[in-house]
Amino acid sequence: MLFKLSIKNIQKSIKDYAIYFLTLVLGVAIFYVFNSIESQTVMMKVSSNTLEIINLMNQLLSSVSVFISFILGFLIIYASRFLIKRRNKEFGIYLTLGMSKRKISLILFFETLIIGILSLGVGLLIGFFLSELMSLLVANLFEADMTNFRFIFSSSAALKCLIYFGIMYLIVMIFNTISVSKCKLIDLINSSKKTEKIKLKNPILCVIIFIIACVMLIYSYYFVTSDSKLSGDVTSLYIPIVLGALSTFLIFWSLSGLILKIVMNMKGLYYKGLNSFTLRQVSSKINTTVFSSTIICLMLFITICFLSSCLSIKNSLTGNINELSPVEVEFTKLRNIKDENLKDYNFEDKALLDTKVSIKETLKNNNIDINNFKDNLTVYYYNTNLTLRDALGKSASTTEKTFPFIHFDEQEQVMSISDYNKVAKLYGNKTYTLKENEYIVIADYNSMINIRNVALKDKESININGINLVPKYTECKYGFVDIGAQHLNIGIIVVPDNVLKENTISNEILLANFNSKNKNEKIKINNELANLEETHYKTHVLSYNTKLDMLESSIGLGALVTFIGLYLGIIFLISSAAILALKELSESTDNKERYKMIRKLGADEKMINKALFNQIFIFFMIPLSLAIVHSIFGIKFAKKILGTMGISGLTSSITMTFIFLVLIYGGYFLLTYFASKNIIRER
Repeated sequence: MLFKLSIKNIQKSIKDYAIYFLTLVLGVAIFYVFNSIESQTVMMKVSSNTLEIINLMNQLLSSVSVFISFILGFLIIYASRFLIKRRNKEFGIYLTLGMSKRKISLILFFETLIIGILSLGVGLLIGFFLSELMSLLVANLFEADMTNFRFIFSSSAALKCLIYFGIMYLIVMIFNTISVSKCKLIDLINSSKKTEKIKLKNPILCVIIFIIACVMLIYSYYFVTSDSKLSGDVTSLYIPIVLGALSTFLIFWSLSGLILKIVMNMKGLYYKGLNSFTLRQVSSKINTTVFSSTIICLMLFITICFLSSCLSIKNSLTGNINELSPVEVEFTKLRNIKDENLKDYNFEDKALLDTKVSIKETLKNNNIDINNFKDNLTVYYYNTNLTLRDALGKSASTTEKTFPFIHFDEQEQVMSISDYNKVAKLYGNKTYTLKENEYIVIADYNSMINIRNVALKDKESININGINLVPKYTECKYGFVDIGAQHLNIGIIVVPDNVLKENTISNEILLANFNSKNKNEKIKINNELANLEETHYKTHVLSYNTKLDMLESSIGLGALVTFIGLYLGIIFLISSAAILALKELSESTDNKERYKMIRKLGADEKMINKALFNQIFIFFMIPLSLAIVHSIFGIKFAKKILGTMGISGLTSSITMTFIFLVLIYGGYFLLTYFASKNIIRER
């Protein structure tokens, strides 16, 4: 009997359950998609390096899923609360007819169970098809061999969905039981007649609070965008975070009282069409929207910044490989270790002897065929005891206060002009000439370029082997020697050849390409070099870096960051949009009688629909507007942080984030409008 009644209730209230059901289905589908990646990647043929990153990604996604389950659990409970509120009058009638609260709880239990089973089934089905698309995306990002790949249903991901969402639905059932047990008959019957009292706040107080909130917010923006503020203790970031969250709440609180008062004084606008009715609708619920608007605003802010940053990292990690790795392999070797420096190394006698011979000899001694490489170029760094502090001169003391995390006593990388020009020609970069008393600084890391340019503009001289040198240029010149995936060359001091002594060579560098155009042969040579990790690489006497390894690592890390960003970003977007949607649907239900009244007063459907649209638009735009303002400064902060890692280019990622925002947030807005329109329609 109760089970049949539950089914009839669901059928009758299908419009009320639509957004709730959609949110559950999307939650299950997304949860399945990201947890099924582990099963799908097993079918892909990838390198060992890529496999390690994939395994790390799967572990992180599994951990993130726990956090996601808490967010979705909160969302489901929040949604259930509004659905119960929607049916208060119905429950009141049940009690009037003699039905016990226990039976009402059972009805809710069966309804939750039915909706839960349906949402899990539909969500898993949609998730399975979406996982096929996700598999293609994963394979594309990791450049995996899909020859023997086939799509499979991930039983482990499905089991996770059943367990996690099963627990969520169980909590909802308990919550519903508690809610029903505390209900009073009189409150249930009269719930639809209740409304919040329109309370016009003191405008002077609102203005004062608004100004204080704006000052707090401006200070927070200044804090996260100022180099001097960010250069200190990173833990101090809690200051703008706390101030930003508090000021957001205060802005919503003050504006809730100001806007209504301002608009009411604008008679031409206030009495135009149904604007007065719309504003009264908004103001009647204004007290309950402040906190929820604050939470949604902060969630949207986090989503925009997080998605933009994660997508930017992916693009940047893979976009600079060809530019910054013009050759396919780089060997670096310590040379001429002095006795006084032996304490800094834990070398065996064999390793120590190896520092006396060239890279080519070391490769030969380790059965690495030198003929596997072409375009061989050997250059050197020199030990000159010149530190960054020496190079910066007078500006060092100021810079040290601003950027205390920089190691100012580390030795500078010094190279002869002839060696650098050889590298520049090989890389296709600009070459230079120097007089006997000149030096130049080669760099591509923006943060350090700005620091070094101060000293170069001051014409700071340096002393190397008793010879004073002055800068030829008042700014750093673009360039690099070591291959990589990011712009991380903090500075190479290039000096005339006669300044340097052969016995002061500290590092030998061998740059080369693989002597083959066949990809499989290149991979074979690359794998042979891996054997060096068991010998010289362990002692740091000889190390190597290949374009293939960097490409795999960059692709893998880019994919990892992308998936984590998409997972969290989409869930946050759905949660914030769903909370607003459910709240507005509840408001529409409460205000149904009011819409009937204005119909009787002569308002046509077009005017009513416009008023409803404006009301929903206001509630959706209020948190989004401030979130976008927050995001402008948040993205600037993210850009600075990413810049310290050599990552740049947020434009394309911001565009992608905007698309996600329009599709999900905008989609929920339209669904809410059409669902609300059906609710208020006169029957």
